[in-house]
Amino acid sequence: MRRSMFAVLLSCALPVISGCGSVYYTVSVNAAQSRLEQAKQMGAETEAPYEYYFAREHLRQAQMEAAEASYSDAASYAATAELYAQKAIDIVQGGKRQEPK
Repeated sequence: MRRSMFAVLLSCALPVISGCGSVYYTVSVNAAQSRLEQAKQMGAETEAPYEYYFAREHLRQAQMEAAEASYSDAASYAATAELYAQKAIDIVQGGKRQEPK
């Protein structure tokens, strides 16, 4: 009886657990898109082109990975996109270029 109950609970939990990757990706990509749009509006395309385009291409790659259901990789690309979009914003606000860490 206990084993069958455990099997039922496990089978119900698996769809929920597997869906978490897409939720985490969605949050990550939305944050990256927002940050990238902010950077664009501030003029990062010309003021911090390396950081801006690096972020943009990582965001595109995140979307491609998500289309293949590789949500962990997609979230990682989205996090990098957000990081570099923020670096672009910082450069525009500070008016100076800094080396990426």
